[in-house]
Amino acid sequence: MGNTSVGNLAAEVMKQLEDYAKVTTEGMKKAVNNAGKTVRKEIQAGAPARTGAYKKSWKVKKTDESSNKLEVTVHSSKPGLPHLLEHGHAKRNGGRTAAQPHIAPAEELGIEQLEQDIERMIRNG
Repeated sequence: MGNTSVGNLAAEVMKQLEDYAKVTTEGMKKAVNNAGKTVRKEIQAGAPARTGAYKKSWKVKKTDESSNKLEVTVHSSKPGLPHLLEHGHAKRNGGRTAAQPHIAPAEELGIEQLEQDIERMIRNG
């Protein structure tokens, strides 16, 4: 009889741990999605806008997902241009264009938001 109650207790503990893991994984995935959206919005807000096409080119894409993992990538559909604008580049007739950092600050903000969301989720259970 003693083994039965220990077995029931162990089964209940395992069920509770599985439920917690499921909720935690869902919360983490939501936090990652939200951080990706924040990075995209911040890049768009700080991006140089001659015509507006560059700002609109930024997207968030799920690049890897499993039952316990989510990876998103924030990218521009204009390859090469983000690097040139972020760091500056040589001009055709000499000289350089000024760097216009708009990606690195957005990335830092996204990381901070992700950390805060995860800490809040852990505290609140």
